[in-house]
Amino acid sequence: MYGFQEITADQLKDLSDQGNEFILVDVRSPAEVARGVIQGAQHIPLHILPMSLQQLDKSKTVVFYCLSGGRSAQAAAFAAAQGFDQVLNLRGGISAWANRGLPISQLPSQ
Repeated sequence: MYGFQEITADQLKDLSDQGNEFILVDVRSPAEVARGVIQGAQHIPLHILPMSLQQLDKSKTVVFYCLSGGRSAQAAAFAAAQGFDQVLNLRGGISAWANRGLPISQLPSQ
């Protein structure tokens, strides 16, 4: 297993509330993202991640999420294999986030 860790929805909220700097990446499809995202997320669909990974700052913690945690685990493993040191995967994805009653935002139109 590559060097990434799992984070729960509550831990992600705490990370955010404490003002920690991290990059939040949603790897779901555009249709899924249209239904809402976690505030502050940038959208990089999983299939274009290999071409887009260089956009992310390797010195920062990167948190990946998808609908339930499977695709984001692939993304996290890939990022870790590419030399990202601090990689987290949101366990249960945005579903777990929403199930905790945490807020869902709309992604600004691009």
